Amino acid sequence: MNDATKNVAASAESASAQGPDDLNAMLAAARAAGAVKAAGVPAAPVDGQRCGLIAIVGKPNVGKSTLLNALVGQKISITSRKAQTTRHRITGIRTLGATQFVFVDTPGFQTRHSTALNKSLNKTVMGAIGDVDLILFVVEAGNFTLADAKVLSLFKPGIPTLLVANKLDTVNRRAELAPWLKSMQERHPFAEFVPMSAKNKGDVERLFGICEKYLPEQGWWYAEDELTDRSEKFLVSETVREKLFRFTGDELPYTSTVVIDKFDEEPSKAHKRFVRVAATIVVERDGHKAMVIGEKGERLKRISTEARQELEKLLEAKVFLEVWVKVRSGWADDEARVRSFGYE
Repeated sequence: MNDATKNVAASAESASAQGPDDLNAMLAAARAAGAVKAAGVPAAPVDGQRCGLIAIVGKPNVGKSTLLNALVGQKISITSRKAQTTRHRITGIRTLGATQFVFVDTPGFQTRHSTALNKSLNKTVMGAIGDVDLILFVVEAGNFTLADAKVLSLFKPGIPTLLVANKLDTVNRRAELAPWLKSMQERHPFAEFVPMSAKNKGDVERLFGICEKYLPEQGWWYAEDELTDRSEKFLVSETVREKLFRFTGDELPYTSTVVIDKFDEEPSKAHKRFVRVAATIVVERDGHKAMVIGEKGERLKRISTEARQELEKLLEAKVFLEVWVKVRSGWADDEARVRSFGYE
């Protein structure tokens, strides 16, 4: 535990005894400590650059993808209320001044369902945290579950880890955060504690300042204007999958996926750019197929329309999108098929 973290810990014990006003002061101090500490780090030489890999890790549904999108400044990772939405290692890139931040959003670590799909997701998480400069361990502020503990147990010693207490805006009784913070600091030697909301622009900007000092001085890995290393085809499949989950809610099992059968850019006199896409939604049962299609095809039409509209903004192109639904029973338990659908 560094000096800044010790000071926040002492404030937490004091706040626990004195009440919510003191706790609010403690949280403000934690924010200020991060900002001051970041500001006190000598800047890299003008002709030099900083660049490093930052893994965003946590259990499902703690806001990792929302945080990545906020850090990059554009939506590159899909979000939904459904757990296990993110299934791939998604790299987001943000270059500010002389520093290039390379963020990696990971699937939520799976503690249930030992399917081939979940084994693939966990392998992706393990690969992401094995060789990074910094880990952002994202948890819900004031909450720590067995699933969180499972993720925390994966971290290797020697890699600095920030405790990102996300969704601070949803905490009603902040006085309860003091003993929680103290218990978290006893669980792991976190480099720093960062209370925040991924939806708060000021909190996101502060996080950049905190992360910067952990990145080595070295050349950038990507061009200054790049935002992700993922292909447009991949972003198309993720966008369709997001709309699928958004419009089916908890009715549809998480094992449903999307495969892109065609992604062709064609010449067009009417449009500066024209892209033709054919996508297949893969489900495990006939009942799931009927659920996705909906009465008279209305749900599938809505999924397709919403996806197309978002893709036209993302790709800056006119998009012609066809979406089909097919049944592939047991695909999530079939390692070969899991790989064929693009999972590692």
